[in-house]
Amino acid sequence: MIEMVSNWYRKRFSDPHAVTLVFILLALSVLIYFFADILMPLLVAIVSAYLLERPVTALSNKGLPRTLSVAVVLALAGAVCFLIVFGILPSVWHQVLSLTTEMPDMLAQAQQFMMALPQKYPDYVSAAQIQDLTNSAQEHLIEYGQAIVSQSFKSIINLVALMIYVILVPLLVFFFLKDKQLLLEGASRFIPSNRRLAAQVWSEMNIQIINYIRGKVIEIVIVGGVSYIAFSILGLAYATLLAVLVGLSVLIPFIGAAIVTIPVALVALFQWGFTAQFGYLMIAYGIIQALDGNLLVPLLFSEAVNLHPTSIIVAVLLFGGLWGFWGVFFAIPLATLVKAVINAMSKQKQHSETQS
Repeated sequence: MIEMVSNWYRKRFSDPHAVTLVFILLALSVLIYFFADILMPLLVAIVSAYLLERPVTALSNKGLPRTLSVAVVLALAGAVCFLIVFGILPSVWHQVLSLTTEMPDMLAQAQQFMMALPQKYPDYVSAAQIQDLTNSAQEHLIEYGQAIVSQSFKSIINLVALMIYVILVPLLVFFFLKDKQLLLEGASRFIPSNRRLAAQVWSEMNIQIINYIRGKVIEIVIVGGVSYIAFSILGLAYATLLAVLVGLSVLIPFIGAAIVTIPVALVALFQWGFTAQFGYLMIAYGIIQALDGNLLVPLLFSEAVNLHPTSIIVAVLLFGGLWGFWGVFFAIPLATLVKAVINAMSKQKQHSETQS
């Protein structure tokens, strides 16, 4: 057993380039896992600068100075953030609070409906079971309502931390973009010179991540916008909130669409009951999801992410369990990273066997 492990180690890590790749991955994993809370503004700034690098480079290639290109791109990005924060989020938050206040009435309607079930199906459902279920649901709803209210107060308390992000992150992004080459040269001094495999992995990752993020942003805007139009035309309550949820649900492949169907169906059910209007809404929602999965996703991600659906689901579960929301958000890029590392190591093994 020891000899087998030793042979495997020699085959995989006899090349210093492979050792450097593993060292970089381990260092980044440890840094993010243990110091993510402290370094979060820095990580947000790095990710933001990475996303904005392409438009900055495009403007620089057209003859604009690098500093001016960075200023223009940051101004446009700031305008988009301003529109989201002051144009969409207040409406979403207002609808969240409104929905919370109406939860007791919705629960009362649900309780009346469920209390009628023992009379219709006495062999399958008892009144005691329904009462226990409604009591449990009411307790959880009260807890969620209190959590939302307390979170609103916490947001006021954390206003200072928010201001730090508002001031510090854009400043870091500006210098990351403006002095990109200088910073990369400085960082390269801390990385071993044997980094051919790491460069190969980064080259493959860079193309796929850019295409993936660009496609996801387009998909969120299209799915959320079309959902809002459909919900508004049909007169669904909380159209903005539900459309935002539907748009953001595309971040979690397969699972997100199934989860967000529940609040859409429940709100429509409490508003209209089992009527034709409810059926029209669910048909429209089903068409949106079908067009997203069968038309929009293949168009946007045909070359961006070449991963099997099983791999995507495993990545969402694994990285979501490790890092929560951000793990789910970056599940597919991280799965792409794992795939790129495996491909690089396999090619390196084949190259070593060919030379031997």
